Amino acid sequence: MRDNDSKYLFLVGDIIDGWQLKKSWYWTQSHNDVIQKILRKARKGTKVCLIAGNHDEFLRQFVNLRFGAISLQNKVVHKLADGRSFLIMHGDQFDSVLQHAKWLAHLGDAAYEFMLTVNRWFNWIRKLFGFDYWSLSSYLKQRVKNAVSYISSYEEALVMAAKAHKVDGVVCGHIHKAEMRTIEGILYCNDGDWVESCTALVEHFDGRLELINWAEELNQQTAATENNSEYELVRL
Repeated sequence: MRDNDSKYLFLVGDIIDGWQLKKSWYWTQSHNDVIQKILRKARKGTKVCLIAGNHDEFLRQFVNLRFGAISLQNKVVHKLADGRSFLIMHGDQFDSVLQHAKWLAHLGDAAYEFMLTVNRWFNWIRKLFGFDYWSLSSYLKQRVKNAVSYISSYEEALVMAAKAHKVDGVVCGHIHKAEMRTIEGILYCNDGDWVESCTALVEHFDGRLELINWAEELNQQTAATENNSEYELVRL
């Protein structure tokens, strides 16, 4: 958010975790910093669109309203610079577990929060030994058969929604697995998440889409800085 600017900023759901806030109030200064950064971008001309998700579903009662320079929507169709049109939505509407067994979804959310805690400690230890960031949940999703099957069904449902809207592609989130690939002629783009996967989807000025892994970006920047420092040392 600090290092990138854009003409459009789509926040694809679950920006505020209402499920966790219902259990206990937890709001740090860093949360304020994120909100302030978004508001500052909106004031400077960025068109900000907040898409409601299942974790911030309380926002859906305000859909189609504008809060200053920020619009709140369930879904939007965005036209890229190259003329292609994309359906943008969070995607929880196509989660069969969430729609038919919400208690199981809450149980899964608790398990995911536990996994995040383990992941933070694990990566803290990795950092002590000089290793890069590594996502535990992404690893498990790629290895567990049921998770792979669930993700595949979810992707197919989003592709069907894109076809129904007669667009060229779909941008979603929800399952925390960054992905960009063509399925049945539709470009499926999942932007992952900020908190654990550290990913985002960007549109370049020519309309080309790219998935950004910010953890990898930071590692490359750190490596480049270290190489420059070594060069300066040798030159001196």
